[in-house]
Amino acid sequence: MTKRKLNKKRKKGITPNKVAIIGTIITMIGGFLISYNYVQAKKVVAYDYMSNVFYNEDNAKKIKNQIEEEEKEKEEIKEELPETYNDDYIGYLTIPKINLTKGFVDKRSKENDVEKNILVVEGSNYPNVKKGNLILAGHSGTGWKAFFNDLQQLTNGDVIYVSYKGKKYQYKIVNIYKQSKVGRIAIYRNYDKTTLTLVTCTNNDNTTQTIYISELESVEEE
Repeated sequence: MTKRKLNKKRKKGITPNKVAIIGTIITMIGGFLISYNYVQAKKVVAYDYMSNVFYNEDNAKKIKNQIEEEEKEKEEIKEELPETYNDDYIGYLTIPKINLTKGFVDKRSKENDVEKNILVVEGSNYPNVKKGNLILAGHSGTGWKAFFNDLQQLTNGDVIYVSYKGKKYQYKIVNIYKQSKVGRIAIYRNYDKTTLTLVTCTNNDNTTQTIYISELESVEEE
């Protein structure tokens, strides 16, 4: 068989009907793939949207609960404050691991200043307020007022004591985290627990501060 006759035979094997069938199959496969990808893309968008809805609703509930708790704490603060006060220490913070014992004064005292003492942060509670949060701030770094410089040595599980009105409150650290310095801090704590929060600048970092959250474990008479 000559080469010319072989080519003619091959050409006769590919009929227009076969070309049409192949084209139809390719079109159907392409359409299926496009539709599948479109559906999958819609599924992802819907999932992300619902996730955002649930996330935002959950955050809104948390924020609402936090505001209600803060308002409740403010009322408790008014009730717990004595009619008179002086500049003497009303309590002491003791952290055995770093050999720290330092007093703190009444929140309304002119000596309640981070430049002079450990600061009792406005809006915090004294230890005898159930489910309250005592927030103490202090300097780190160098100098006589760097009372919280050694907090960097603390880890979860370490014990902290607060002496107040003849009772000794024992706390255990449950969370340590950093935040950027923006003029205020976010405190992540369990509102069903009585807590102690310590705040100081992060060592060797001028842009962040470190927060130590501890929960009350026991109370005993001194």
